Amino acid sequence: MNAQVKIDQFLLRLTPVLHREKLALCSLEDHQMRALLDECLCIFREREGLCGLLPEQIAQAEQLTCEGEYRQITLKFSQDLQVPGVAATIVRELAEAGIHANVVSARVHEHILVADRDTSQAMQILHGLSNRLQYS
Repeated sequence: MNAQVKIDQFLLRLTPVLHREKLALCSLEDHQMRALLDECLCIFREREGLCGLLPEQIAQAEQLTCEGEYRQITLKFSQDLQVPGVAATIVRELAEAGIHANVVSARVHEHILVADRDTSQAMQILHGLSNRLQYS
């Protein structure tokens, strides 16, 4: 079975789940990261410093320097197998609609961060992927 057929089979079973909570990407100092570790969904250490993904309410309460308002979409499939190219296909679909997406690949699921203002359109596109394949 070729790679595109495997991707299409997974996309047929795609279930995107939108999380209600708004998130923020924040610059963190080491001491802030340690204090907020339990609140962070994700932390990445870049050459320029620490970046944490936090609930927006917590970031505001802590008066952190943050970038944008994001929403998390978790991609669930009926199987927990990894198929190379699934995330790339989804990001390409979103990009063609002018939606920037940050992808976090975790142990079980792929998670996509999109700007809060793009959430509805992103969900339509993700649901449309499965529907389009089902009827083609």
